[in-house]
Amino acid sequence: MMSRQFYTFGFLFFLLMLAYPMWGLSQEPLGNPKEGKVLYEKHCANCHGINGTGDGPDTQFLMVQPANFHSLASRSKTDWDLMTIITFGAAFSPMHGWADRLTEEERWDVLRYIRLLAPFNPMARYQP
Repeated sequence: MMSRQFYTFGFLFFLLMLAYPMWGLSQEPLGNPKEGKVLYEKHCANCHGINGTGDGPDTQFLMVQPANFHSLASRSKTDWDLMTIITFGAAFSPMHGWADRLTEEERWDVLRYIRLLAPFNPMARYQP
């Protein structure tokens, strides 16, 4: 009797483990690109450019040029990498953190808009 309960529990656990990755993959990404566009144009476009190519009007005053989101290096960054930079800034660059100026939701909105401009490509850094 005990072994039957054990196998039933094991089978249910197995089905749950199979279903878990599917649940994670079915989640909508965080952020609203429409809201992100408004925030990007207000806070980011002066340095990163209207199209995210790093050619905004304020770049003439910067010693370290802003990221071009269309570059292979930027497109291969994960959402976590970009969110960390948006939140805390980038060391040794004029990119400061936005945690004190934008809510977490707003930062996700900006990130989602950046991904709309230049989609994630995990293989970008390995392309010639």
